[in-house]
Parts: sequence; structure tokens; C-alpha cells
Amino acid sequence: MSTHFVGDTTVLLCRSMRHITRSLDTIITVTIMPIALMLLFVYVLGGAIDVGSAQYVNYLLPGILLITIVMGISYTAFRLFTDVNSGMFERLQSMPISRPSVLWAQVLASVVSNLLSLVLVMLVALLIGFRSSAGIWDWLAVVAILILFTVATTWIAVIAGLSARTVDGVGALAYPFLFLLFISSAFVPTDTMPAVVRAFADNQPVTSIINTIRDLLAQQSTGADVWIALAWCVGILVVAYTLATAAYRRKRG
Repeated sequence: MSTHFVGDTTVLLCRSMRHITRSLDTIITVTIMPIALMLLFVYVLGGAIDVGSAQYVNYLLPGILLITIVMGISYTAFRLFTDVNSGMFERLQSMPISRPSVLWAQVLASVVSNLLSLVLVMLVALLIGFRSSAGIWDWLAVVAILILFTVATTWIAVIAGLSARTVDGVGALAYPFLFLLFISSAFVPTDTMPAVVRAFADNQPVTSIINTIRDLLAQQSTGADVWIALAWCVGILVVAYTLATAAYRRKRG
């Protein structure tokens, strides 16, 4: 059964990746907003933001990486929504394939395409002055956290792709994530915020993830943030996966 699942997932993953590679403008489009925000904050607003002795682009980059992932999973939701509404979903259900492979192929395609987008954003960051003294293990830890965040949030995108009734509904997926990112430590230190806003910012999921990535890239101690970040990612993954598989069963029924 496991071989059947792996083989079917691989075939469907290749299908999704062919769609992506035939339309490379999708990856470019996904990276436009994060890159534009990075340039805006570094060259227009960054001079007015005090982040201590660190270069502002170094401070900013972790939040921009998460925004890139949010843009990427929105496209995953749209791709799944299109399959459902074009009849491809029903066609796949009629074939003798492993049922979980239909969703896992979408998740893995999201991981691959998001990694490509993240590389593009990193290259632009390097061009405008980003530098890191992080060692190989720190970089591997950053990549692992980004992949875990991508997998967890992609399952939320799967729920949207299966449940949305309109394209606008699918497009709205990014808004809650962007709200969390803007009210976090992504752009400014949370200690500059009013008390109530700071309390929310310090205790919502993305702040601990951003702080962990930022500390790893700066070769600083992550403290408790790394465990909080992992707990949030795993918790989101478990809940989103459970709800996504339930939505999948309803759609199949």
C-alpha cells in the first residue's frame, strides 16, 4: 500500500510541477509582493525604524520569507480549487489511485515551488545587503523551520481549495496570514507597540517563528522561541491536516 501511495504521489507531484514549470511567471508573481515589500521597507521606511545595531534588511528578511510562503500557499489553494471545479478532481477519484496521494502531491508541490520562490527572494536580499554569519547547521535549521511552516500552512490552503465556492474566497486565504505578519515582530520590534497590541504580537504564531529564524541567521541564542515556534507549527499542522482530510472525505462523498 505504501509503495502504491508513493508511486501515485510521485506521478501527481510531477503533474503539478509540470504545470508550475510551464508557467514560471507564477513563481515570479508569487515573489513580486514580498520583494516589493522588502525594497519598500529597506529603502523607504527602514531608515525611520530602530532595530539596534543590526542592518535593517537582516532584521526584515525572516518576515519577508514568511510572506513569500503565504503568497505561495495561496496559489496552491487556487490550483486545487481549479482542479475541483474543472472536473479533474472527480476524474482522479475515478482512477485506481491512492486517495491520500491527491492531497499530498499538492502539499509537496507547494513545498518545492515555495523553496524556489524563497531562493529568489534570498538572492534579492543578498543584492541589497543581507549578510549572515550563520553556520551550516543554523542554515539547515532555518530551512527546516521554513519547510515545516510551509507544510503546516499548505494544509490550511488545502482546506480553502476544497471548501471555497468562488475564486475570491480562495484569494481571501492570504489575508489572515498577512494580518498576523503585520502585527508581529516582522517589521518592527514589538516593544515599540502599545501594550495591548504588543501582548497580541508576542503571543501569536508567527512572531516566535520570525524571532527564531532571525536569531539563527544572526548566530544568537534562540531561547524558548524555537520551542514555541515548533509547537505552533506542529499544532497548526495537526489541526489543519485533520480538518483538510475531513473536508476531502466530504468532497469525495
